Amino acid sequence: MSSAWLLPEHIADVLPAEARRLEDLRRSLLEKARSYGFEQVMPPLLEHLESLLSGTGSALDLRTFKLVDQLSGRTLGIRADATPQVARIDAHLLNRQGVVRLSYCGPVLHTRPQAAHATREPLQLGAEIYGHAGLEADLEVQDLALDGLLAAGLKNLVLDLADARIVRGVLAGVPLDAAALAQVVEALAAKNAAALAALADRFPAESRQALLALPSLYGDVAVLDEARRVLPQRPMIHAALDDLATLARHLVRTHPEVAVGFDLADMSGY
Repeated sequence: MSSAWLLPEHIADVLPAEARRLEDLRRSLLEKARSYGFEQVMPPLLEHLESLLSGTGSALDLRTFKLVDQLSGRTLGIRADATPQVARIDAHLLNRQGVVRLSYCGPVLHTRPQAAHATREPLQLGAEIYGHAGLEADLEVQDLALDGLLAAGLKNLVLDLADARIVRGVLAGVPLDAAALAQVVEALAAKNAAALAALADRFPAESRQALLALPSLYGDVAVLDEARRVLPQRPMIHAALDDLATLARHLVRTHPEVAVGFDLADMSGY
């Protein structure tokens, strides 16, 4: 085949059979979200870079393709994650009072693949609840996600639960600038005990011991009891552990076919 017809690495055409399957799945999942009261929005594929990355971390910046707008000369970004765009729509365009439920589905583009054989142009589907900080919102999104996956035909599901308040509670009172915090989060994600030990060398003893314990706090519901034993007795930590226990009990009651696990060092979206 002529090199002129070759696509970039980790980019592929979607042929009829697969396109039909993906479209059927997209419609089914969005309809499931609509049955829960979610309204669909369609954010644009590209935005001004500062708007696209507002409030996000450096990881998203590295995943974002950038180009110069031929009309304005400003730097644009092609979205690598639609979630911040939907948050912008809620905050600056809808500006509604009370609870807002929004769903979305569309392609995103990554500068690098997320896994060895992954596409750099995945189709992202999501559902967000704004205006409700209570546990009920977590329960609703959890139920929607599981109902959608089961309706799509997936089996042997495992749901891992975590809560960013646990790490916030562990680090409460520890003076950390943004760069040092990013290093801690990266070491937690990699479960790199040596890196954590070096980063926490000057931390207060209680916070240091708790931080070093976090990478080992993963597994079944017994992890929550172990966390109560080894982590500091701080209200934020105990509230997070109580909420995780409630989510797990609800899951066992509503979706007994789904296994539940915990990873208290998981800082996705921190």
